Amino acid sequence: MRKPVRFWGRHRAGPPAAQQLPPSRRAAATAAARPGSATVSLTEPAAGKPSALEQLLVKGRLRATLAMLGPAFVAAVAYVDPGNFATNLQGGAQHGYLLLWVVLLANLMAMPVQYLSAKLGIATDRNLPELVRAHYPRAVAWGMWVQAEVVVIATDIAEVLGAALALNLLFGVPMLPAGLIAGAIAFAVLALQNRGHRRFELAITALLGIILAGFLYETLRIGPSAHESLRGFVPALDGAGSLYLAVGIIGATVMPHAIYLHSALTGGRMPCRDNGERRRVLRFERLDVIVALGAAGLVNMAMLAMAAKLFHTPDLAGLSIPEAHLELERMVGGTAALAFAVALLASGVSATSVGTYTGQVVMAGFVGIRIPLLLRRAITMFPAIVLLAVGVNPTDALVLSQVVLSFGIPFALVPLITLTSRRDVMGPHRNCRATTAFAWAIALLIIVLNAVLLHQEFFAG
Repeated sequence: MRKPVRFWGRHRAGPPAAQQLPPSRRAAATAAARPGSATVSLTEPAAGKPSALEQLLVKGRLRATLAMLGPAFVAAVAYVDPGNFATNLQGGAQHGYLLLWVVLLANLMAMPVQYLSAKLGIATDRNLPELVRAHYPRAVAWGMWVQAEVVVIATDIAEVLGAALALNLLFGVPMLPAGLIAGAIAFAVLALQNRGHRRFELAITALLGIILAGFLYETLRIGPSAHESLRGFVPALDGAGSLYLAVGIIGATVMPHAIYLHSALTGGRMPCRDNGERRRVLRFERLDVIVALGAAGLVNMAMLAMAAKLFHTPDLAGLSIPEAHLELERMVGGTAALAFAVALLASGVSATSVGTYTGQVVMAGFVGIRIPLLLRRAITMFPAIVLLAVGVNPTDALVLSQVVLSFGIPFALVPLITLTSRRDVMGPHRNCRATTAFAWAIALLIIVLNAVLLHQEFFAG
């Protein structure tokens, strides 16, 4: 039999601690202390002292809500990274507004997956890699770590290349020095973690806000057709080419590194003294996921609609990011091109910072090894710098990185759904049967679509 999980928490288990509690909470604490109890351990404060959540709620509903938002905004950066720029631009250039419904569907599928990851952290105060190490054989945990490191490096290739490309477009910096500058900027953002998680969250949220503001400006300035945009939300495809792009958009929706990271961002962020408080925190986190991923979805839809309005011609069907910047300047003006390049820079810098942070999480979680942040930054960005040094086409490298990420999807999704469905892990917060069935349906669809994408990439004639 598997031994019961011992969850993290600074409390004393057993009757002596329970007897110090008010009568209203003594029964719950005693139940949690019983041997073999599946209930998640409680973290109780001293008698009469308000909990951290109660102290936050006293400040008012609005202030409490704003304070609880953040983790999903960090995870949402994965959905507006430079790889999404390339996919959305090509989707709009080749098929106009046709695939807007695909972008919307992809975003709606991502929300429940990210929420499950956040719930795992809140319910257990541990992240997904740590729980894999606790509940699976050691060989599995090490194998998971190896593939997760490959995913993190592939992610960083896309992010560093995107940021370097933005610096090249903005300032004319050669690609190799631009990549090094992008890495240095990302390290500075990561260093904010040393001053508390909130500053890091706010910095990433600000960069996400820059991306959103940039494409809001593009949308208002260019004015995509409202009628054609609405038609684009009606599911339809136009031949094998549109099917391939649709598969690429949906199949690459859930980024494996975002799943690993989200559980780490929520675990222990708000200390909860009982399951009632955990439920309240989970309600805040649902709002966090909806708002953050909703904003990311708006960026992607605006990007595709902009490309549909300007670039939907046979001559621009294979549009690259530098070509899009050039055409924006020619068709709309320098300000629009500047907004596009600044949004790309914010996307690359924020996403590479988040990717490096994920590297720390997966190494410490899967195998219990911690290394200095500077060394982690050097390891994850080294392959990207090599590609820049040898002059690899950035767009081709972005496509390759997305293919590698596709391999990592099942390794994150399957343990996530399995663990969040177990009472010995989640206690009363485990998934209900309907949630589990819905999550498995999403996971199987994403896995199948990624398999189709990989087959098209390597075996299609």
